[in-house]
Amino acid sequence: MKKILIKNAKIVNEGKVVDGDVYIEDDMIVDVADMISAKSQDVQIIDAEGQHLLPGIIDDQVHFREPGLTHKEDIASGSRAAVAGGITSFIEMPNTNPQTTTIEKLQEKFDLAKEVSYANYSFMFGGTNDNLEEIKKVDPKTTAALKLFLGSSTGNMLVDDEKVLEEIFKNSPVMVVAHCEDEETIQKNLAAYKEEYGDNIPIEFHPKIRSEEACYLSSSKAVALAKKTGARLHVFHLSTAKELSLFDSKKPLKDKKITAEVCIHHLWFNDSMYKEKGTFIKWNPAVKTKKDQDALLKAVIDNKIDVIATDHAPHTKEEKQNVYTKAPSGGPLVQHALPAMLEFYHRNKITLEKIVEKMCHNPAILFNIEKRGYIKKGFKADLVLVDLNAPWTVQKENILYKCGWSPFEKTTFKSRITHTFVNGKLVYKNFKVLNIKNAQQLQFDR
Repeated sequence: MKKILIKNAKIVNEGKVVDGDVYIEDDMIVDVADMISAKSQDVQIIDAEGQHLLPGIIDDQVHFREPGLTHKEDIASGSRAAVAGGITSFIEMPNTNPQTTTIEKLQEKFDLAKEVSYANYSFMFGGTNDNLEEIKKVDPKTTAALKLFLGSSTGNMLVDDEKVLEEIFKNSPVMVVAHCEDEETIQKNLAAYKEEYGDNIPIEFHPKIRSEEACYLSSSKAVALAKKTGARLHVFHLSTAKELSLFDSKKPLKDKKITAEVCIHHLWFNDSMYKEKGTFIKWNPAVKTKKDQDALLKAVIDNKIDVIATDHAPHTKEEKQNVYTKAPSGGPLVQHALPAMLEFYHRNKITLEKIVEKMCHNPAILFNIEKRGYIKKGFKADLVLVDLNAPWTVQKENILYKCGWSPFEKTTFKSRITHTFVNGKLVYKNFKVLNIKNAQQLQFDR
């Protein structure tokens, strides 16, 4: 039996920061207290003096590109970068090649992750215009949610048949999660800019093409459909201030039927940065204005937005350097998401407790994940130690993504992740991922 005692940590959990110790046996947290003494010689003691202990981050939206697109990333490389970023559990998206739109393909992903993943894992099932019968077979205890693309993105899985959409909302055995952008609006805008610029549209027009109107039209439609059918809806990656009017901040998360997420890039970047960063900050939905950026962070604080995630979606540098119409949207983020959020803490924009709420507690509540997301007795020992005063700079040599680049390159973060534990085992320490695969499949209490 592996025993670990983390001593003298500042424990960030359930709205408080308290000094204390955490005792782990095998994969479980056995005790959390002000002071715990090692009861035997075989206990590994880790002195966390001056450091903060957080629950492992649960990232509800990643694209690890396996199968079919593994030149960009794979489950092994993506999950290695994730644990280096303090992400101990991930939920991966269905727009791989082949797409995860049959129970058979879903099971193949689970089988693969069991062999290669460094972090705990689950997958979303993908909805299409013609797979309703497969959707009905999805097991709520093992599958995170049903992902619908209401706007086209990488691996085009657009669901645009209104009748089918309503049937899916009515019949899905799991929560519906939606990428919301109105396709008709996008195509109309794109055609106008192509007429003027051809394929070489300046990147600054990306948020005009994938516009505020395109986002709001689609989000409001999804919310209306959820209200009409009674479906449980989670809207991914909000990018506009306007969409925030669709969501409620008054109810506790466990009582909400309609919820929302924001991603790191929409909190960190705005449209003034396209000039410097170019297509390396091209995402769908687009990074928009400073006003939108500020409103999104405020909505996190005010609880209109429930979850912070990454939408980690790597492409190679060569692919990203194509002309506008051929440069794919998305970028790698799992390794740098927590350090980026801690930067907002250093700027007095958000508390440590709120970061933990949105990145650890709330994903666990939202998806009914069993025994994860908290530092509590009887929970899985997914934990992250952070030194808030250990500056480091993102550079090519320390980037772990298979694609080899980051939109944060040359950024200096004030905080460093020093240790990551997955199910009670130390898997990352001081810039080094240990060759330990101790991941488990996420289970859902439904």
